[in-house]
Amino acid sequence: IIEDTLTRRRRTLGDDHPDTLQSANDLATALHYLGKPAESRRMDEDTLAHRRHILGDDHPDTVQSAHNLASVLHSLGEHAEARHIIEDTLTRRRRTLGDDHP
Repeated sequence: IIEDTLTRRRRTLGDDHPDTLQSANDLATALHYLGKPAESRRMDEDTLAHRRHILGDDHPDTVQSAHNLASVLHSLGEHAEARHIIEDTLTRRRRTLGDDHP
């Protein structure tokens, strides 16, 4: 279902539309949970690059994509890179949402 939704959104809205990027994010998350971290990583990297370009580095959706990429990198044993990304996402969330945000 998620793949079908992504395909339809790409066709009707284009690759860079925020709804399309959300579907790509959802598919990457599903792949990670299904035990396909290499596929998830590729999808997360692509989604993050698009969100950075379209929404900017500090947008909450972009930060969420970075967090998802860090999670899959951790699953792949790339702990140093995952930690670097997580530290960056924490800094961005604090800056944009504030320290008191739940």
